Formats: sequence, structure tokens, C-alpha cells
Amino acid sequence: MITRRSFLSGAAAAIASYASPRGDTRRLETFTDWVRAPRTERERALETLAARIRELDAPVHAWVQIAPEKATGRGALDSIPFGVKDIIETKGLATEYGSPIYKGRIGAEDAAIVRDLRGRGGVVMGKTHTAAFAYRTPAPTRNPRDLAHTPGGSSSGSAAAVAAGMIPFALGTQTGGSVLRPASYCGVTGLKPTYGLVPLDGVLPFAKSLDTLGFFTHTAADMIALWDAMGRATSAGGDVPPMAVADPLPKVEAPMSAAFARTIARLRAAGLAITGIDLGSMLGDLGAANRTIMFYEGARVHEQRYKQYGERLEHMAALVRDGLKIPVETYDDARRRADRWRPRIADVYKATPIVLVPAATGPAPLGLESTGDSSMNSPWTTLGVPAITIPMPVGDTLPLGLQLTAAHGDEARLLRTAARIESLLNGSGGSGGSGRSGGSGGSGRSGGSRRSGESGGSAVA
Repeated sequence: MITRRSFLSGAAAAIASYASPRGDTRRLETFTDWVRAPRTERERALETLAARIRELDAPVHAWVQIAPEKATGRGALDSIPFGVKDIIETKGLATEYGSPIYKGRIGAEDAAIVRDLRGRGGVVMGKTHTAAFAYRTPAPTRNPRDLAHTPGGSSSGSAAAVAAGMIPFALGTQTGGSVLRPASYCGVTGLKPTYGLVPLDGVLPFAKSLDTLGFFTHTAADMIALWDAMGRATSAGGDVPPMAVADPLPKVEAPMSAAFARTIARLRAAGLAITGIDLGSMLGDLGAANRTIMFYEGARVHEQRYKQYGERLEHMAALVRDGLKIPVETYDDARRRADRWRPRIADVYKATPIVLVPAATGPAPLGLESTGDSSMNSPWTTLGVPAITIPMPVGDTLPLGLQLTAAHGDEARLLRTAARIESLLNGSGGSGGSGRSGGSGGSGRSGGSRRSGESGGSAVA
């Protein structure tokens, strides 16, 4: 078995072999590294990045296509590379939806988010693997923390590419838990913004009431820098606000339960105000509503595709069959149930602007057959609120993420709080720190060769 240790040893040798032809051996890895580097240094780093990615990707398989493009604009992202999930349209690059049915398909235009990032100077390095149609059929991608485990789905390649230090940031999407869960499994930071905040034009639809673009970086501090570079507000003054924590804890595996309890205890010991709140009924109801909405809408999005390709859609074929059986009355009831919880959670956020919950039910499952359980994420996706996952300190084991959620449109406070917590968990204590909890990129400690059992919940987008 190839563990993360052996992977990183090989990666270090590969990186050393790709020193800049101009003699500059400094490696830019995190988004903060890239954004702070002078433009000339970024350009030099880009010269050898594709070769380095190909070397690092050999055991991971994060990429569908590595095809770096020229910078097409000037701005805060000038000459900074990024990866794009393979359900997001990219002009002239593969957009295959993770399915062999569309092998060789080339995008005819850029999605709105790709146009925006390119306009700010960002450089598309290529396309990252996704579960087929952003659902359950797994990609070939392996978890860089331990290659015997899944990186999670459906934004598998984007999370793994960032975790392996190949790219400073990458794009994903979430309909259930497809950004937050892979971030937890791979030991990186994942942000799902407020529903509708980032346009989805040019992104393959799944469920229009749930689909949300997301982002992966190494750390919360990186995510703040990225959000700022995208022209989004990041200032949120004051100390960490009062927070709530799910109590009793939702049903999770023993490693997550223990790590989450240690993290909350550590934050309380640091003086943060954290109040327990019973979220059990809400989370259960919203999780069930998410599944109904996803199946009903997804079946109708893919109905014609199913008529054409049938069982070649693999897991999506079953979703279409099941989703078409859902009566409109059941769908409408699920939408109403979600709406009934919105005033309740709004009141919670007024008293405690941040709510803390586990980012996944446990560590990444062994093998690639299951992409994991989204039950810790799908309720918040259903509500449409912003959420971020950051790694918890777990030592030399598979990563585990802490999920923070906030009110609609409160990304600035969410990001600042995540960065402050990240700093506290890393022992630096400063606001917004840049240390790494549980390992990220090529230098953290989380991930070893320890194996975990399969998650028991449903594996959905």
C-alpha cells in the first residue's frame, strides 16, 4: 500500500527535480504563497508547474486534463493557477461530466465563474475529476493522505489536487456535501458560499434549488485571500462572535466524535463562547428534504439523458428512476419543510452567529467504491447558508474537518472566524493565522496509513 508518507517522499523528489530553469528553487504552493509572490516569480513558477503536477498526479489521478493556458487578464489573480471541476464548462478544454459517455467532449465556452477568474488574471491549469454527473459513481481519484482511501465526492479531483500541493486553489460544486466532505477527508479548507451568490451559468445542473459553487484552498487564511481577490467582502471587525455547537452531537463515527469533542474543549479553554444547542430534529428533517429535492429535480434534469443512455448513466440512472416516481406533492412538502426551518435557524444565528458541527461522519472510507456520507453537510446546503470546513488537529491519522456555518450572506464573518479558529488550533493564537491543522499540501502530519470503515449513510453529491 502506498501511504501518504511514501507519496510525499516521492513528491519531494519530484518537486526538487523541477526547479526553475532560472535558478529559483522556491516552491509556491498555497494561495497565500502565490498571491504574495511578485508577478515575475509567479510566471517562473508557472513554467514548470504542469510538469510537477503530472509527476505528483501519477498515484493520485486528480486530473482529467492538465493543459495550462496563458493568463488572459490582469488583476488580483494575475498568473495564479487553479483547477476546474469537470462539470464546469471551459472553452477548448475537456468537459466530460465524469462519464465515459462524454469522453473527448470539449467545452464550447467558459462558465461564468471561469470567465470571472480568468478576467482577474487567473490561469486555468486543467480539469479535475468528478464523480459522474456530480453524483455517486466515483472518479478514479485517490486520497493523497492515504491512497487506499477515497478523497470523497463529487469534487474529488479538486480536493485531492489542493491536498497534494499541486494547485493553490480549485473549483468544486455542492448539491449535498460535495465540497465540504472532500475537504474534510483530504485535510484542506472547503468553502460553500451562500446559495445563489456565485453564478452557476455554464455548470452542469443537478438540482437547481441546491446546486452551489465552492472553492478549495489549503487553509482558511488562504480562503480569505482568495475571497478578497475575487472582489468579495472579507472585513468583519471584532473578536470571534458567540458560537453554538450541536448538542447532542449528530450520529458520527468514534474518531470524529472524539476529535470534535477535543476541538470544542480546546476552543472553550481559549476563551471562546460556545453554547450547546439541540439541532437534531432540524438536521434530520433538512437532510431528508435534501434527498427528496435532489432526487425530484435531478431526475427531471437527467430524464432525457436517461432515455438516451439508460444504464450507462450508472448511479444516476437509479436516481432518475426513483426521482421520477416522487409525486409533486411530496416534492412541494419537502420544499415547505425546508422553508419552515429558515426562521428558526435565522433566530439561532442572531444569538450565535456561527454554528459548529462535524464536517463529515468520520474519516475517509477505505477504497474508492463509496464517496462518503453527506449527512453532516446536506442540511446546510438545503438552507442555502454559507459553510466552511477546516482541518482539526488529529495527529498522524486520516484528516477530520470542523464545519462552521453562518447566516445567509455572512461570508466575511464566517471566513474571519474560521481563520481565527484555525490559528488557535495551530497554537499561534493570532487572528487569521496561516498555520495548518491536520496537515495540508505537502507538509502536514495528518493522513498516515490508518484505515477507517465505510460510512454508514447515503453517498450523495
